[in-house]
Amino acid sequence: MRIGIPRETKFEEKRIALAPAGVDSLIRQGHTVYIEKGAGEGSHFADEEFKSLGANIVYSAEEVFQRADCVIKVHRITEEESEMLKENQTLFSFLHLAVGEKKILNNLLEKKVTAIGYELIEQDGDLPVLHSMSEIAGQLAVQVSEHLLESTHPQGRGVLLGGIAGVAPAAVVILGAGVAGTMAARAALGRGASVIILDNDLRRLKNIDDTFQKKITTVVANPYTIERGVKFADVFIGAVLIKGEKTPHIVSEEMVKQMKKGAVLVDVSIDQGGCIATSRPTSLSSPTFVMHNVIHYCVPNMPAMVARTASYGLTNSSLKYIHSIADKGLSHALLEDAGLMQGVCTYNGYCSNQNIAETFNVEYRRIHIFSTN
Repeated sequence: MRIGIPRETKFEEKRIALAPAGVDSLIRQGHTVYIEKGAGEGSHFADEEFKSLGANIVYSAEEVFQRADCVIKVHRITEEESEMLKENQTLFSFLHLAVGEKKILNNLLEKKVTAIGYELIEQDGDLPVLHSMSEIAGQLAVQVSEHLLESTHPQGRGVLLGGIAGVAPAAVVILGAGVAGTMAARAALGRGASVIILDNDLRRLKNIDDTFQKKITTVVANPYTIERGVKFADVFIGAVLIKGEKTPHIVSEEMVKQMKKGAVLVDVSIDQGGCIATSRPTSLSSPTFVMHNVIHYCVPNMPAMVARTASYGLTNSSLKYIHSIADKGLSHALLEDAGLMQGVCTYNGYCSNQNIAETFNVEYRRIHIFSTN
């Protein structure tokens, strides 16, 4: 199979879809890989490194899209990139179509592209590819919060996350006990903060209780407890995920108004719309804004802050699925892996994800594949 990796065009996106080890693995299996010149620079992977493995370095995104049977990206596809797709191509990416533009979805449907969203692929009740990025985002949420609390930030509270003897540590309140929330809790606890985590799933809270030996306070999430947690927090981290859907605003603007002056809000859910009413997407170069005296951090592509680690993590978690399609063909790969099939958003000219179809009022059809044996 011919596999194409374009350079990411999203502002300040420094990750690459496959690290050299992943490219090497595909080439060893007899596949051809085309990589746009400079695609790995943000992660400090040189073109020469890919070339030495047998990859073909090409000089434009158009050439990557034209040559490839399967295009592999990191960030959601842009409208311009969707125009470059060929009929019946396969696309792997974090798609987040539910919060994207209808024009992009229409292009995928018109060109009969099989678009597979990394964030929707399932395995044993987990979202394995998204898991790796959520691990990173959870840790970074605490890392950036620690700096934003400092007096060096114009609105910073001047609070040390872990406190000292005789001085209380910062209160870190986390909404969502999934992967990102759990990793944020681990990082905050490791820095000595007082950590509270809220979720409406008791099984997740019990797992937090067991994992951290009751060193983290667990609370069932409801409007009352969320409002109390927001008021109490020096740092509030929103880590809510509803698979394949736009995240609802669980924290209202009225709640934000009641927060401490100089408190920090980190909305990890911003790539799917955000779980805090006052959130809006920011960028790595301008990551914060202040509203109601609260510092907001809402960067959709947080893992790009550590692009090399993130590129390795993405390669580790996605390569088996890329190999499956490249080695076996699309139909066989999907028939053999129901979890991979869960990631398919568009197929053969129709929308195969019900949430996306309802969001954009397009026809929904369950994916149906006949064996080619």
